[in-house]
Amino acid sequence: MSTIADGPDTSLMRKAYARWAPIYDLVYDGLTASARKDAVEAALACGNNILEAGVGTGLSLGDYPKSAHVIGFDISEHMLRRAAGKVEKQKLDHVRLLTVMDACRLGFPDSTFDAVVAQFLITLVPHPELALDEFMRVLRPGGEIILANHFGVSDGPIARAEEAVAPAVRKLGWSSAFKTRRIEEWAEKHAATALVEVRPAFPMGFFKIVRLRKIA
Repeated sequence: MSTIADGPDTSLMRKAYARWAPIYDLVYDGLTASARKDAVEAALACGNNILEAGVGTGLSLGDYPKSAHVIGFDISEHMLRRAAGKVEKQKLDHVRLLTVMDACRLGFPDSTFDAVVAQFLITLVPHPELALDEFMRVLRPGGEIILANHFGVSDGPIARAEEAVAPAVRKLGWSSAFKTRRIEEWAEKHAATALVEVRPAFPMGFFKIVRLRKIA
């Protein structure tokens, strides 16, 4: 496991995930399993060279086939230690590297990956648009950013229901204040980016899979 220094505005995140690391799998594994597998499937459709952004404790690493070439990074060393334990215990040889890194300052060359997968991450980073810029930079042309996340609904009964449960889900790290429109607006400002789809995922569309393609 190698390391790259992170920025000053990530210190609170690192402290929070140090507390979460011991119980993270117990809370999130079953709840996010379906959306994680949807994200992995979408990524593999682009190719086998995958960057897992915010890999956390490595819950999704076992979903990749042996033919994949996966590099994972996270801001939290505590989370990555658990991911490394899974790689060793489960003999996940397709995981080539786990490293500490800031999503807004990636230490990879341009056009390196077939897909960048960010699961339950983009609404948590201090500067989401900067992270998306970096994800797109390291993608090859034709590659895709795959986001699996909870995004808030703008209006209607679902939006009102989200407001009612907001205090509870906020404790799990999810906020309904971040809408998919923010991702759409980022894509509209980048001529080389195409929003491919936004589709619901289990449970009952609470999570969504967002695909963004690098077209040039």
